[in-house]
Amino acid sequence: MAADFSRPGSLYGAVDLGARKQALEAQARREAAAKNPAPPGTPELIEPTAATFTAEVVERSMSVPIIVEATVPRAEQVQQFSLAMEKLAAEAGGSWLLARVDVEANPELAQALRMRAVPTVYLAVQGQLMPLFEGPLPEAQLRQALTQVFEQLGVELGAPVAPGEEGPAEPPVDPDLLAADMAIEDGDLDAAEAAFGRLLARSPGDEEAKIGLAGVGLVRRTTGLNPSEVLRRAADAPADVKTQTQAADVEMLAGDVDDAFSRLIALVRRTAGEDRDKARLHLLGLFDTLPADDPAVAKARRGLASALF
Repeated sequence: MAADFSRPGSLYGAVDLGARKQALEAQARREAAAKNPAPPGTPELIEPTAATFTAEVVERSMSVPIIVEATVPRAEQVQQFSLAMEKLAAEAGGSWLLARVDVEANPELAQALRMRAVPTVYLAVQGQLMPLFEGPLPEAQLRQALTQVFEQLGVELGAPVAPGEEGPAEPPVDPDLLAADMAIEDGDLDAAEAAFGRLLARSPGDEEAKIGLAGVGLVRRTTGLNPSEVLRRAADAPADVKTQTQAADVEMLAGDVDDAFSRLIALVRRTAGEDRDKARLHLLGLFDTLPADDPAVAKARRGLASALF
């Protein structure tokens, strides 16, 4: 799946339920690392994939700055640079973390990050990703560059919490949300749907439950469909509601959010009566698979209003 990392609101695995499983696995790895910390002087090294980048880098950067080294680890010309990065991360003692992205193994990430050179270094902080510099720097220049970056941003690089000291309390995980995540991990859509439904019954405004429930519905509708065949049939039947809504579902599940929304807006424009209403309602249902403040949803709502009026 080609993810769009320019849109933070869409990075939460709301569409691709498989990403929720990846996020759970990433959390399990973090918890295991916390229970079995590396020896003194050894930095924690995050190695995200395209599927786990959101959970391991974007979301985690809300609590600690993360330097992202996008590179090809096997390339000899970058190995000395990578060692220097690890050394500085170890010296930071947890004030910032190092994430190393293997762009050869994850070409979609290289495309999403708009890389032009190997390595390229980014800073992830407060859920935002920004490029820092390209190419391998000598250790002294690397140290100076990172120091300047953090100073300019006013990021406080305090010492990590010592063992026995308590940090901010983690909010409790809702049991139904946990049950839904576990069900998704097991591939049990019925149990996931039931758990999300229970949560919505207790908290009708819970956005994560709403997104999860809509996502389960999306997966149900696309199970057994051949994406290539669906898109081919849709190209031959631009006004057929069933074919076009199936194509939009396929695009949505693949992460092609803007294409899915544009397809249904075009369908609203070219249909009338009951067919038009079906297209409109299907589009509104797809909106529910994303956070309400996602820019793609706001854009599509404007497009829908224009198509209707």
